[in-house]
Amino acid sequence: MPKETNPLNALSDAMADAVAKAAAATLMVNARRRFPASGIAYASDLVLTANHVVEREDDIQVGLPDGSQLAANLAGRDLGSDLAVLRLERKMTTIAEAAPGDAQVGQLVLALGRPTLEGIQASLGIISAIGGPVRTGGGGLLQRYLQTDATPYPGFSGGPLIDTAGRVIGINTSGLARGAALTIPATLAWSVASTLAAHGRVRRGFLGVRSQPVSIPAAQQRVLGREQASGLLLVSVEEHSPAEKGGLLIGDIIVALDGKAISDPDELLAVLIGDVVGKVVTIEVIRAGQVAKVAVTIEERRD
Repeated sequence: MPKETNPLNALSDAMADAVAKAAAATLMVNARRRFPASGIAYASDLVLTANHVVEREDDIQVGLPDGSQLAANLAGRDLGSDLAVLRLERKMTTIAEAAPGDAQVGQLVLALGRPTLEGIQASLGIISAIGGPVRTGGGGLLQRYLQTDATPYPGFSGGPLIDTAGRVIGINTSGLARGAALTIPATLAWSVASTLAAHGRVRRGFLGVRSQPVSIPAAQQRVLGREQASGLLLVSVEEHSPAEKGGLLIGDIIVALDGKAISDPDELLAVLIGDVVGKVVTIEVIRAGQVAKVAVTIEERRD
C-alpha cells in the first residue's frame, strides 16, 4: 500500500515553496538612516515599497536576492496611500505576481521582508480583518485595507503579504495607522504604483467646502427621482474655491458628483481622486427643495 501522506508536511512544503517563489521578487530597500526596509519588483525596472521608508531621494540602494545591490531613483510617492515607486538602474528578470480575486478573513498568509542582504524573512498568520474606507495622511482615503496576525518584524514595511501559492495579496506598511501594521490590497497598490510610475504623484481634487451628512426626506427623494437616504449639507464654502466659482451655496445638499451618488464625506473624497482633477464636473444638489445641477472645475489639492 502507498505510504500515507502527512498533511502537515505537505502544508509546510507548500509554504516553503511559496516563500521561495515570492522571495525572488522581494528586495531590500535602503533609503533611510536607520534599519533598511523591503520592497517588491513591481515591474522589471520598478520597485514598489512603503513611502515612509524612503527618507532620501538620492543614493538609494536596492538589495537583490543574490546579495548584490542596484542603485535606484525615486519615481514617485504618495503620502495618502504610503506607497512609493523606485526606478532601478537596470531591469530584473523576476516580477512579483499579484493574487487573483479578493482576500478573505481567515485566509492563511505569509508576510515577507528582506531588511538585510542575509536572506528572506517570513512570518505566518491569517487575515484577521478587512476594513475601509479609512482616512490617511495627506488627504488620502484608503478604500480597503487588510489586517493580519502575522508578526511585522523590523524592516518588513514595503514587503509583500503572500498567499500559499506565493502570489502577492498586498503590501505591508506601518506608516498609515500610527505604527499599526496594515496591508494595502494588491489591486489598489498596483493601481497607485502605475499612477506613480507614470506621473510621479496621485492627483487629489480640491472642492473647497465643509460639509456634514444629513438625511434626505422621502418627499425630497421623490423630487430627486431615486432612493438616496442621505447627502452632504454644505456648512461653509471657501472664498475663491472651485465650489464658490461654480456657484455652490451654503445650505446646498450635495447628492451626486460626476454621476456618482454622494452620501457621506468619504464618498466625496473617493470621487475626487484621479482623472476628475482639472475637469468640469456636474454636481447635483438639492437647493430649496428642488434639484439643481452645478458645473464645477475640480482643482488639484496642494498639501
